[in-house]
Amino acid sequence: MVSFSKVLAAAPLTFLALTTSVYGASGTASDSTFRDCCKPSCAWSGKAAVSSPVRTCDKNQNTITNLNAVSGCTSGGTSYTCADNAPWAVSDSLAYGFAAVHISGGTESSWCCQCYQLTFTSGPASGKSLVVQATNTGGDLNTNQFDLLIPGGGVGIFNGCANQYGSWNGGAQYGGVSSKSQCANLPSIVQAGCNFRFDWFAGSDNPTVKWTTVKCPSEITAKSGCIRNDQNSQPAVSVPASSPTTTTTSSGGSSGGGSSGGTAALYEQCGGVGFSGPTVCASGTCKVSNEFYSQCLP
Repeated sequence: MVSFSKVLAAAPLTFLALTTSVYGASGTASDSTFRDCCKPSCAWSGKAAVSSPVRTCDKNQNTITNLNAVSGCTSGGTSYTCADNAPWAVSDSLAYGFAAVHISGGTESSWCCQCYQLTFTSGPASGKSLVVQATNTGGDLNTNQFDLLIPGGGVGIFNGCANQYGSWNGGAQYGGVSSKSQCANLPSIVQAGCNFRFDWFAGSDNPTVKWTTVKCPSEITAKSGCIRNDQNSQPAVSVPASSPTTTTTSSGGSSGGGSSGGTAALYEQCGGVGFSGPTVCASGTCKVSNEFYSQCLP
């Protein structure tokens, strides 16, 4: 598998023009993958009108409360991307995650913490949808690029992961791991996110996508801690027709058909601060992602 990280090492991908621009927008593009573990650009204050900047973590996955904490990719820095900022499956056709974003005509004020629904139009994941929140941006991204935040996706020019975890055997600097077996070389806390690339994402390599801005699901914002002040004006996530068990509401919660008998269905939320739903899984195990979110996983 050949993929591109946040800083591209080879000839740039070709990205198609947007059908509209920036906000309330939709368009077509290709995507790429990265994981450098640095402090996300949207974790700094003043980037956009949001509830709070993107949450960051220290080496022990404790939340950094100092918004001015220096990135771990800088000498002496202590602030890193949190381990739970990785993609996960909601159903066989819908998943949630995070990305670095650069869209024509916009700025960080329009990108930071905005959610986008990406529907894949090529490759083995064709027809599936991945909803991502923009937690990172950068002038090193191609225009109209979604760079998916996936452990083992390639560190690019910065390797903050080695600092954060003590070591990082994430495959090629650009492109990252090339097989699921290599995910086992990563720290255990991020292996599920790496496996996602070869399970739900079926080993896709820079597929083309149709994308549209959407209101962020609460499951995503529970991890990032960042909600745009204007997000209620955005359309709800459109659940792919083949989604088998979980219906996602406009706020990103789960309703209908997914739970029975006071239990949470596979891939549903089953715990977290403020959560009042069922905490027993009808299938799988309730696994803690962070203090705000636990999910029923196989």
